[in-house]
Amino acid sequence: MIPDRLRGPILIGLSIAVGAVAWSGNITTIPVAVFFPLLWAKSPSRVIAAAVSAGYFLAASRGLPQGVANFYAADLWPGLMLWVMASSSFTLVHALLWTRQPGGVRAVRYVVAMVLMALPPFGVVGWAHPLTAAGILFPGWGWCGLGATAILLVVMTGRRWQIAIAVLLGLYAWSATDWTQPKVPDSWKGVDLALGQNLGRDGALRYHRDLIATVLAEGEEARLVVLPESALGFWTPTVARVWQRGLLGSGITVIAGAAVIAAAGYDNVMVAISATEARILYRERMPVPVSMWQPWRAWMGKGGGARAYFFANPVVDVSGMRIAPLICYEQLILWPILQSMLQSPDIIVATGNSWWTSGTSIIAIQQASAVAWSRLFGVPIVMAFNQNSFHSDIRGMTK
Repeated sequence: MIPDRLRGPILIGLSIAVGAVAWSGNITTIPVAVFFPLLWAKSPSRVIAAAVSAGYFLAASRGLPQGVANFYAADLWPGLMLWVMASSSFTLVHALLWTRQPGGVRAVRYVVAMVLMALPPFGVVGWAHPLTAAGILFPGWGWCGLGATAILLVVMTGRRWQIAIAVLLGLYAWSATDWTQPKVPDSWKGVDLALGQNLGRDGALRYHRDLIATVLAEGEEARLVVLPESALGFWTPTVARVWQRGLLGSGITVIAGAAVIAAAGYDNVMVAISATEARILYRERMPVPVSMWQPWRAWMGKGGGARAYFFANPVVDVSGMRIAPLICYEQLILWPILQSMLQSPDIIVATGNSWWTSGTSIIAIQQASAVAWSRLFGVPIVMAFNQNSFHSDIRGMTK
């Protein structure tokens, strides 16, 4: 038996380990997150439950302080403050819903916690959600696999948690021996870039011509080419005409990230461009809080932040295919992908401009999460990300 005075520190230490291992950026370790509800349920008091929740979340999101420091070219303090503030929602929800009562009461409360962290407003910072493990434990099972994972998480909070662990280990072993990924159609191609923070900030004609040349080279094997978030910079009629002219005779359709300026702020979007058409395809449902989405500016009568379209355009049509778009931050939270899957898309298109994640595991976690959902629902995924600069010529930066 573990002495009562040691139980709390041990549970907190284990929760930190679970968060760090599960969200390392390796897709195969995500199922470790399933142990979190067990540690939460075993907490001897509400204070310990809060500490367990905070430890798990802070460990899972440990790359945030460095990422924010990179983004703002500042020291770690702003990132540390945001890191702690972001963890407060997860911690508060799980601390308030914790109970000593075992059985049905505790199970229902954990279900409520799962739902709250999956949907706005708490779901806005609902990173590291244990339900993401469904894609590794139940590949191809779709909504049934999501439900089965939810049941497994709930069983972890009860007296039969040993059975849940045995089932988890069995499912993990089975999944590891049958690891398959839905095949991306040959007509699709995702193009990664390494332009760092310069991506989309150079509006010169040469920049767009060089990027078009990259697309045409990739398009020798594909008819739909995906570029990262923000690749085109500000979306204007002039940019649209340059790209349409550049794509003449190619038969290629480009899906790329851009920004649309409005009076009250801006929209982070995906656009679709071909020789015959240029249109806004998708407006981001959940931009990055604080750095992009700043709702308090509107409350103060100011503008400037990215606008959020929480439940809009979950699936869009391109060249006769239904795509589920996910821009950057949307790959870390639950409701955008689940809302898209309700519409039975043909393919997931995941993009990001992740230069600021240098030195962290954030981009790996984003990609692992997106791939996990792709595996769960058996829907192919095409990804295109921008990272830090390595060369000066854009045509040498694809991989």
